Amino acid sequence: MEPTSLSRNRDFRLLWVGGLMASLGSQLASIALPLLVLRETGSAAQAGAIGTVSIGALLLTMLPGGVIADRIERRRLMRVCDVGSLLAVTALVIAVLRGHTPLPLVLLVAAAGALITSAYGPAAGGLLRAVVPREQVRAASSRMQARGAAARLVGPIAGGALFAWHPVLPFLAEGVGLLLSTVCVALMRTRSVPAARSGAAFSRGELTAGLSFIWRQPYLRTLLLIFGLGMNFAFSALMFTTLAVASDGGHSGIGGGTVVSCTAAGALAGALLAPRLETRARLTIHAPDGNCQTRPEARPGVRDGRLVALSCWAAAATAGVLVLTRIPLLIGLLCAVCMCLSTVASIGFVSGMLLAAPPDRIGRVQSAAGFLSTLVQPFGPLVGGALLGALGGTRTFALLALAISLCAAVVTWAPPVRRGPAPAPAPAPLPAPAG
Repeated sequence: MEPTSLSRNRDFRLLWVGGLMASLGSQLASIALPLLVLRETGSAAQAGAIGTVSIGALLLTMLPGGVIADRIERRRLMRVCDVGSLLAVTALVIAVLRGHTPLPLVLLVAAAGALITSAYGPAAGGLLRAVVPREQVRAASSRMQARGAAARLVGPIAGGALFAWHPVLPFLAEGVGLLLSTVCVALMRTRSVPAARSGAAFSRGELTAGLSFIWRQPYLRTLLLIFGLGMNFAFSALMFTTLAVASDGGHSGIGGGTVVSCTAAGALAGALLAPRLETRARLTIHAPDGNCQTRPEARPGVRDGRLVALSCWAAAATAGVLVLTRIPLLIGLLCAVCMCLSTVASIGFVSGMLLAAPPDRIGRVQSAAGFLSTLVQPFGPLVGGALLGALGGTRTFALLALAISLCAAVVTWAPPVRRGPAPAPAPAPLPAPAG
């Protein structure tokens, strides 16, 4: 029997809409928080501290967040996270309305948001596995990525416009989004109850269970080390350097804005393209009775590895072209293509990882992958800026093209990637929906 389509899956629709409301609210605040600090203090350094605190808190709590997501019923945990975020935003709204917003409060809200995200994300991934059947996980992940890309495309622009109207409006909008997200999650019928576990929750073994699982899988280990660590670092350096060059050292908002907009559009296009590629990858089977059936490609992990390699080569080619030209529109289009391919590859890889992970360890595996991918990413812009100042644009892009080409070569010819992931064991039955 054919599974219910995602558009008719009531719980998936609620999960998608609730996440959209929460993501959009978060993006509204992402631009409004530093603007608020700049307005209150006039210090760019203090405004920049918000990003540092957020990333630091996220890295510190990412692995414990995965443990929590594997110990608490995931739908309930998501509701608690939404309510916690709503309380933090409410405190910020009250402070803004009173006319004085202390920096410690803003930093506390930023840290609380990162802490809550570290548990919400793995819980949402585990709940997604319970809401949709295995054969629809990739299509569902694509729609989730499209949701996030749309929020990143619209949120900062809308947040800046609302802030210009009144500083409290972006945070009020975020609160409304969190409230709607809470309602959507509460209306879901599916439950995702992790297996009961004994022992200390935050023991060394529990915290590193996701990392251990990834390390024992050569395919996952290789892609995360090269694509997650190496490429994230190099690509973030490339994007910062590209933005600096396109904006003429900060003097041209049009050039920099073109690159940012094209990159966001590329991410959205990749998320929309991924399910179409998945459909075309299905094989047609001609049965003896003359009927035709379709089934997914036998080794989708190999295809995902090729897409990762293709996205790496595209980034290397982009860096090479930037050695020769500085036309903002061309730069933006190249960045859009890179982001599109990277998004398609990332969706395939993350979907395969979710399917391969044991049901009682999904949260920790997802947190471990996110931890490795985020670990060095903040240093990319710092290194890119240092290289740009020391070597100039041409040499910097040439060096980045060489570094990315090395990553692409490893992904292309590494034996674990060419073999694909090991076959996943048969999944344990998921809990039946309540009611």
